Order: sequence, then structure tokens, then C-alpha cells
Amino acid sequence: MTTINIVGVPEHFNLPWQLALDNHEFETQNIQLHWTDVPEGTGKMCQMLRSGQTDIAVLLTEGIIKDITAGNPSKIVQIYVESPLIWGIHVAATSSYTTIAALQNKKAAISRLGSGSQLMTYVNAQNQNWKTDQIPFEIVHTIDGAVNALTTGTADYFMWEQFMTKPLVDSGIFRKIDTCPTPWPCFVIAVREEILEKNPEAIQTILRIINAKTKTFKQIPNIDTQLATKYHLKKQDIQQWLSLTQWSANPLSKKVLNNVQNQLLELKIIDKIGTFEEIVKAL
Repeated sequence: MTTINIVGVPEHFNLPWQLALDNHEFETQNIQLHWTDVPEGTGKMCQMLRSGQTDIAVLLTEGIIKDITAGNPSKIVQIYVESPLIWGIHVAATSSYTTIAALQNKKAAISRLGSGSQLMTYVNAQNQNWKTDQIPFEIVHTIDGAVNALTTGTADYFMWEQFMTKPLVDSGIFRKIDTCPTPWPCFVIAVREEILEKNPEAIQTILRIINAKTKTFKQIPNIDTQLATKYHLKKQDIQQWLSLTQWSANPLSKKVLNNVQNQLLELKIIDKIGTFEEIVKAL
């Protein structure tokens, strides 16, 4: 039995992994896959890949590309979700801010430095023609930390996937003032190079299993009810999310990689462009 550790956010995108694990689909292929939820997000998962705490991570495209160019010894093996992530731009429900323009030079809550929430704050600022070097940040680690920061006023706004924050909007804790979709596929699967060299067949098997699961995921009877119950979301919100979400088994293309890196370079989030071979490994 080959033991492989994997991490991902505890969000609706990753239910296919949970279903495959619950069905023992990896074990039947002689793979003991240990899943760990990481609510802190992509920045934390990059750190876990670097330290060897995990072998595989399902994480935001822009975040892992940034970290690999900065020396993370991992490779992107495929796209996981092809559709963009739609980031909601949130303020406290009692906030006086009602437009994106009002948030210029205001403090953004982010989960951690290098996180998707930080990178997308830069992307949003670029979209608004703001100076990206003047954005103050408040590190909050998790959504609960963001709730506390916005409620107490230690941060002014917070960007996170709009459906996961919808209950906070519905309950009158947050108010969403706009959205900012990623201009690229939102999630990829990355694997430490050491594991790719040592267990390439196991990684290929894991990808084959999860790709079969995501291919038929939307056809699972009552999957909308299951998602709504598990993630405490309204059924109509889940149905809308399912209609917008497209999983993928495709490799990351040079064109998409170049698009992401060029944007990150322009935003001064990275200081060099990595080669396709340094960042991507086709299996």
C-alpha cells in the first residue's frame, strides 16, 4: 500500500475527493490517500508542499505558480477546475462602503501573505487602475478571522469565493459589493517533485480516479442537496454554482501559464518568469 498525503480547502469544489475517499476508490488501487482540510487556503498549502507535510495539493493556480517560481520544489500536473473562481468583494454589513471605488487605499483582509486572497486583491486593484504598492493588508488566516476583522474594523474589505461567503451575506454579517473572477482556470493539482520521481504510477492512478469522479459529479442523484447540506448553503445557490463550475482533466497549457505569469509579473508579485518545464509536469 502506497501512502500519499493530500491537502485542499474544505469547500464544495473538493467534494469529489471526499466521495472517492468515502467509496475507498484509492484503497482498491493499493493507495492509502490521506486528505487534510486546510481552511487557511493556498498560501498555507504552498508552505506544506515546501516542508514535505503534504505530497499533493489542490490549490489556486496563481498561488502555486507564484510559489514554484519562488523555489517551491513542486510541479503542476493538471488543471482541476477549468472555470474561473468568482471572488466576492465583501465589507461588513454595517460598513459605509457601497462601491469598489470607495475601497481604494483601504485595508484588505487576507488569509496570509502569498495567498489567493492577497493575489486577487492585487488583481482587483489592477482592474480598478489603483496603485498596487499602496494596498495595506491585515492577515486574518481564515474566514472566521475575516469576520472578526471586518466586524471590529481592523480591516475594511475581504475577497473570498462568493458562494462560500454567501451564508455570511444572507445572515447580515457581510455585504457583497461586487465580484472579481479570476482570468484563468481557478484550481490546479500540484505534486512535490520528490513524489513524482518516487511514485509516478501512484500519482497517475490518483489522477485517473479523481478525473473519473469529476466527469460524472454533476450527474450524481441529489448532488445539489448533498452539497447544500454539507456546506450549509442554500440549494438554489448550489445549483447556480454547479451551473458555473467546470472540472477538468486537462494539463495546464503554455498559453495559460504565460497569461498568469505575465499578470503576476506586471503586478510585481513575481520578479521573474519561470519556464514551462520548471512549473508543469505532464503525466
